[in-house]
Amino acid sequence: MNKKFIDPNIKNKSKTVEDRLQFIKYENKDLPLPTEIEISESGTCNRKCSFCPRSAPEFIDKKEFISNELHAKMCEELKSLNYKGTIRYSGFVEPLLDKNIYNLIDMARKKLPDCNIEMVTNGDVLNANRLKELFSKGLSKILISAYDGKKEANDLENLCKDSNLTTQQYIVRHRYLSESEDFGITLSNRSGTMENAEYKIKSLTEPLKKPCYIPAYTFFLDYQGDVLICPHDWGKKIILGNLNTKKLIDIWFSSKAMTIRNKLVNSNREFSPCNLCDVEGTFMGKKNSSYFRNL
Repeated sequence: MNKKFIDPNIKNKSKTVEDRLQFIKYENKDLPLPTEIEISESGTCNRKCSFCPRSAPEFIDKKEFISNELHAKMCEELKSLNYKGTIRYSGFVEPLLDKNIYNLIDMARKKLPDCNIEMVTNGDVLNANRLKELFSKGLSKILISAYDGKKEANDLENLCKDSNLTTQQYIVRHRYLSESEDFGITLSNRSGTMENAEYKIKSLTEPLKKPCYIPAYTFFLDYQGDVLICPHDWGKKIILGNLNTKKLIDIWFSSKAMTIRNKLVNSNREFSPCNLCDVEGTFMGKKNSSYFRNL
């Protein structure tokens, strides 16, 4: 059996998760804010990778994008919290298909000057002008997934170097590897949504008896305003609330979110979709999760 591929960026990400811990008094307890705000800011992507739920015949691509109003509401609420964590444009989509992405980054940077702002992209539409524009608007780091081959990965590396980016400002991830090398990604069954994908990964028949820390440090927002429990919940089985109508802080500390975190830190995954999910969930965030134990 091949050893499972583990993304080398996990070590770097783990450091930012722990280094950016912030606390707030909530119901007379000092509890951590999310250290990562992940924004899936549209419903579209230009690829259907075999190891992605988008390759399933029933997956519907939607060319819809987050509104300025919703994004501004999020930024204003984070500003009121003096938020200094990570904002990442990523999720289930390709962020560079949104022509408004530069304005969104600019808005986040102006409202949240101390934030780490990242983007995950396949780099297909990336060029020198767009790369320069992203960083001029306030991007801190770009993570580029090279899916086609080593030449394309090298071209992306050279693009970043020629644009005078430092090694702290970009990572080119080699996602073109063979199936035996897990395609160069840390594969998962996306909480049970890979059954019909081109590269099929079965859902679990018995839940893992392991803790999961992801919901203790990640606030996952989609373009419609729905806040999901986890970025692996492609089926949107657990929606904690909608940011259009509720405050970020109230969604983060909702009884539903708190109950789920407490279950997961105590290795209880016996609820949907966590009972189907094969994600390890303990690579980072243990410290964050400890504050939600037995609340």
